Amino acid sequence: MFDSYSASELGAIFAMQGFAGLSLFSVFVLMALGLAIIFGQMGVINMAHGEFMILGAYVTYLCSHLVENYAPGLFGVYFFGAMILAFLASGALGMLVEWALIRHLYKRPLDTLLATWGLSLILQQLYRSVFGAREVGVTLPDWLMGSFNLTDMIEVPINGVFVMGLTILITLGVYLMMFRSSWGKQVRAVVQNRTMAGAVGINTEMTDRLTFGIGCGIAGVAGAAFTMIGSTGPTAGQLYIVDTFLVVVFGGAASLLGTIASAFTISQAQSTLEFFLSGSMAKVFTLLTVVGILMLRPQGLFSLKVRK
Repeated sequence: MFDSYSASELGAIFAMQGFAGLSLFSVFVLMALGLAIIFGQMGVINMAHGEFMILGAYVTYLCSHLVENYAPGLFGVYFFGAMILAFLASGALGMLVEWALIRHLYKRPLDTLLATWGLSLILQQLYRSVFGAREVGVTLPDWLMGSFNLTDMIEVPINGVFVMGLTILITLGVYLMMFRSSWGKQVRAVVQNRTMAGAVGINTEMTDRLTFGIGCGIAGVAGAAFTMIGSTGPTAGQLYIVDTFLVVVFGGAASLLGTIASAFTISQAQSTLEFFLSGSMAKVFTLLTVVGILMLRPQGLFSLKVRK
């Protein structure tokens, strides 16, 4: 596999694929952060998480189309507003889904899996009816195009650097929200003992709803970031849902550090292997490696120690 490349060429290839994998890493982290909040904190298996991501991508596409046609003077900064709207749209839909569906299925993981899988099919058909079956692309501002030339053989895409910075900010925000705020204490209290949390005055139903909504909203931001690396279609979210669950389980549910480390490992492995192998074979090798590690360490890379 490496015989036809010199040492300098291999170094450049690994560096280029590593930088290319950062965009995939950013999408994985943003998707997995939302899923870790929903799955790790609430125990809900949300198979429709990819469709919340695609809702954010479609919101970004609408913003791009509307601003380009009706307010071209704002085109250079529309992406920031699109990310906020993607978060709000996906978060609002998530809160509606929690109120209408999920709150009736807590402590029933198989039922939530089946219900959210059905929801994902409904949302896919809704997207297909509204936006059409064809994939659509987003026109990015000029300042997000191009790349930085580090050497003659290594280039770093500007939009990848932007998405990485966005990912760092959102990850820091999630950490502060979950572990340094009163709302985060309420979430952990509800997870550990719902009855006692309600007895001391915590509104457990609203805490659940906001938690689910924020997790889905972060997936919407992931959808906005996704428009930089791929085209948006009704079923595009299903291409990432398995990888996202893999990231959460491999890193350790409810572990923020584990989620980041797992997303980086899996994205870099896939990006590098895809250069030398086909995309499907790269996923097979990555999946087999992760499964082998989980057989030796079923709790994931990082696990939280809690008193039972």
